[in-house]
Amino acid sequence: MITVKFLTGQNVIKGFEVKGHSGLAERGADILCAAVSSACYMTVNTLTEVLKVDVKAEVNEDGYMKAVISEMTKEAENLLRGFQIHISSLAKDYPKNLKVIYGGADNA
Repeated sequence: MITVKFLTGQNVIKGFEVKGHSGLAERGADILCAAVSSACYMTVNTLTEVLKVDVKAEVNEDGYMKAVISEMTKEAENLLRGFQIHISSLAKDYPKNLKVIYGGADNA
């Protein structure tokens, strides 16, 4: 199962942490893993390359990504809200394979 944890604080999403694999298919053929991974990379790349926001990011090959914004901007907040809507929609379509949770960003 993929778990997406939205890191929140003061009623704003400050980042996210993604763990796991969906298990729908083998690696390289899993459409849900591909969709989540693509959305994560698009979000982080837009934050860093387009909006020029400072993001602390960690990635490994085991299906893990974490991204935390240092200083929030309105544009970054809107992008993270869009990412949240997209991931939440996928979770509704694949409830056995994708879980969304929320937690504090203070320890992020």
